[in-house]
Amino acid sequence: MEIARASSTGLLSLIILVLGVWLVKHKAAKRYKLPPRVPGIPFFGNTFQLGVFQQGVWAKEQAKKYGEMFTCTIGGNQWIFLNSTRVVYDLLDRRAAIYSSRPSQPMVQDIMSGGKRIVMMQYGPEWRAVRKVMHQILSIRSKDIYQPFQELESIQLLHEYLRQPQKWYLSNQRYANAVMLSVVFGRRADLDDPQIGELFATSNEFLQNLQPGYNLVDGYPQLAKLPRFLQWWRPRGERAYKRTISVYRREVNRLLESVEASTAKPCFGADFLKAAEQGDFDEAQKLFTLGSLLEAGSDTSRITTSQVLAAAALYPDWVATLREHLDRVCGHNAERLPSLDDRDQLPYMTAVVKEAFRWRPFAEIGVPHVLTQDDEYEGYKFPKGTVFTWNAYAISLNPGEYEQPERFWPERFLNEDLNSPLKGHYAFGAARLLYCFDFTENPRHDAAPVHVELKPRSPQHAALIERVYQSTFVEKGLIASRD
Repeated sequence: MEIARASSTGLLSLIILVLGVWLVKHKAAKRYKLPPRVPGIPFFGNTFQLGVFQQGVWAKEQAKKYGEMFTCTIGGNQWIFLNSTRVVYDLLDRRAAIYSSRPSQPMVQDIMSGGKRIVMMQYGPEWRAVRKVMHQILSIRSKDIYQPFQELESIQLLHEYLRQPQKWYLSNQRYANAVMLSVVFGRRADLDDPQIGELFATSNEFLQNLQPGYNLVDGYPQLAKLPRFLQWWRPRGERAYKRTISVYRREVNRLLESVEASTAKPCFGADFLKAAEQGDFDEAQKLFTLGSLLEAGSDTSRITTSQVLAAAALYPDWVATLREHLDRVCGHNAERLPSLDDRDQLPYMTAVVKEAFRWRPFAEIGVPHVLTQDDEYEGYKFPKGTVFTWNAYAISLNPGEYEQPERFWPERFLNEDLNSPLKGHYAFGAARLLYCFDFTENPRHDAAPVHVELKPRSPQHAALIERVYQSTFVEKGLIASRD
């Protein structure tokens, strides 16, 4: 009886809250002028149209209908999608001071993250303090910390491709995880290590819950005002928080033990924990700062590498062009591997990475930004609290933005933006793969996220991989993460 009464009370509270939000929004709408609105349904707007998966496809279709901007209602929030580089630059870049906050997300940020994940943190003193320390360390030490780890792990990646080509996609995951784990915590990754599996399972759980529409309370933050016993989502979020804190604490304790023993490798985690002693950071903030960096870097690297290989199989013409550049620098007969020192001589490789980011953007509908004060732009008037996001999938595949947008065509970036740090970067891990292996389309490879088959480019390239692997891991007495 009590359970039924509580359920009825919760349902009634939900209805009242949703109705209240709708009435407030409806009244406020008369004072503002927003871009064209996508038709939705009463109270819920476009929440169910957007869905949880393939959001970029839906948003791209709306951009075709409504132009450079459109408005929709997702949960209890007004969202404005920016569908051209022009308006993205005008608002999110030139007016970043008032467009840089994050929406309230009671589940994914407040409960699952304890309010401490910087990627979802609202603009304020705590965000500025964490960002300041991270920026100081990364701007000074990024090359010193990142490059040696990437060098080591890319050699093992090549060897795994050579020995187990059918598991290339798993090797990409290990490579991305290993580089970021080394950068953040100073240790390497083994896919067979259950602790590593737990570490990245927390990341996957967070990314899944982050999708718009996945958690009702993140769409309707007012629900967080319900009494705790009526918050049906809270137990699941608190369990996720405990798992995440436990996994991150284990990694930090391992790092602290190595620092005490003077055996720690140079890494971001050691530098951050030392710098954090001078600031007012609690344990949870330290743990989530390190974990957030790990999450962001590993997923981006893994997906981008896989997209480059898919493009190599689907559009082999650009690979032939890249090979000409690589062969001039590294030798036609597999004399040596490409390295970061070759960047200035390989502008085409930089263009390849930029094109991979454009061709299949990692965040299809961007990352939500919240306006912190009323603003006006080209006849529109936006209220404080409006959510803005760049429609990455629509922009990337818009023929008005890019010629032949479906084509993987690195030449489009061989211009004045080539060396801009804001527009792509160089990745010699991918350069080494493309120098040493041939990639073809294989629809039968159902286990992989993209259907690619690979083989060594020549016996000489296979021999080069073996030589470098032996000199790096065997002769120096290092133990590879996986043989």
